[in-house]
Amino acid sequence: MTPERSKRIQDVLDKRQPHLTVVLENVSDPHNISAVMRTCDAVGVQDIYILNTQIDKHIKWGARSSSSAAKWLTIHQFTDAIECFVELRKHFKKIYTTHLSSDAVALHSLDLTEPVALVFGNEHDGVSENIIKMADGNFIIPQVGIIKSLNISVACAVSLYEAFRQKNNAGHYNKPQLTGNSLLTLKEVWGMNEREME
Repeated sequence: MTPERSKRIQDVLDKRQPHLTVVLENVSDPHNISAVMRTCDAVGVQDIYILNTQIDKHIKWGARSSSSAAKWLTIHQFTDAIECFVELRKHFKKIYTTHLSSDAVALHSLDLTEPVALVFGNEHDGVSENIIKMADGNFIIPQVGIIKSLNISVACAVSLYEAFRQKNNAGHYNKPQLTGNSLLTLKEVWGMNEREME
């Protein structure tokens, strides 16, 4: 690996945000998942959780949509919602679902500088009632059009860039957030990815 590429990898790792993640519940279209992965990489999200309780476990992602982003992310796949949430609770203070309800708050009113997981649901049915009950609250993306919904990858991108804005203003991108074994492991994995590309 060239010194320039090594520096590029270190610079990207220095911007990774371990206290922000996305959970995709029963999202069926691999191209939607890949588009979400691309946005995650863009804003420094390292871990993404794929929860499939009603559909088969995904084997591959839509490479064209992700631009190979999956290679640079840590993907956790679950088929049991409770197991997924137990793992999420180890790392994140709040878990919010995107769901239109009487108690839903606007995306911009959330504190996305704290450790938080954002859950996005199936393309047709949204987040399931079971997951809504397990979460800490619901949020919506303010809209003024007739159609009150966005494509899942667009909704995720809007939400993650609001998190990016808040975290950037709070200085989270100015100081490396990944440390210790997590950082060392990723450097090793990314180094292997680089060698495979050579």
